[in-house]
Amino acid sequence: MGILALTADERVLDVRVSKSTLNVDLRDGRTISVPLAWYPRLVHATKAQREKWQVAGGGYGIHWPDIDEDLSTERLLRGAPAPRPAKPPVSGRRTKR
Repeated sequence: MGILALTADERVLDVRVSKSTLNVDLRDGRTISVPLAWYPRLVHATKAQREKWQVAGGGYGIHWPDIDEDLSTERLLRGAPAPRPAKPPVSGRRTKR
């Protein structure tokens, strides 16, 4: 095991949401910064709703109770945006066979 693995602490210390960015400070001194556009629930939330967050998942997650949004530091570190909802099938169209 490398030294980095021994000193890395990916638990959440602080969260800040600006007009365009989600910034998450980790206990080991790193800051994750990702586009807010990746998380539609946060984009559409009010400032008060964005500011009301809780550390979750043993310190490795963030929960916004007013908008039912949950993010993990693992997902943020991987650069993974929120999954997009599946598009409903187009109705009323028939294909020729």
